Amino acid sequence: MQEILEITKTSRNMISKLVQGYTLGQLNKVPEGFKNNLIWNVAHVVVTQQLLVYKLSGLPMMVSEDLVEKYKKGTQTEHVASQEEVDEIMALLTKTIDQTAVDINNNLFQNFAEYPTSTGYVLNSAKDAMSFNNFHEGLHIGVIMAIRKLV
Repeated sequence: MQEILEITKTSRNMISKLVQGYTLGQLNKVPEGFKNNLIWNVAHVVVTQQLLVYKLSGLPMMVSEDLVEKYKKGTQTEHVASQEEVDEIMALLTKTIDQTAVDINNNLFQNFAEYPTSTGYVLNSAKDAMSFNNFHEGLHIGVIMAIRKLV
């Protein structure tokens, strides 16, 4: 699982660099033709990793229920994120993956609730969830790159 996590770390570093330097207004702008903005996409990848890897493993998540409700699958941008919320999301982008590394080393991922994804792929383990999460983050990196050109 360490190898898979290295890909996630690369993804997170890329996301951080892609949104670096954008103003709060730019991070919150939903371009025409899109349902979400830059900061929604960043928060969504954080929340999704926590749901797929931790919640399905029966472990406590590092994200609040408030963040989950705002940024989980099926949501769209419905509020303007404050600078405080943006700072929290950007910190979680790294903290959650650092903690996942610790938890892998401590062999915490023992249980897992099977989960059929919307793509039809069924997750049967935390390792599956981590692999699928990397695919998911790649999709959102593409969306982030598209939105950047429009804000």
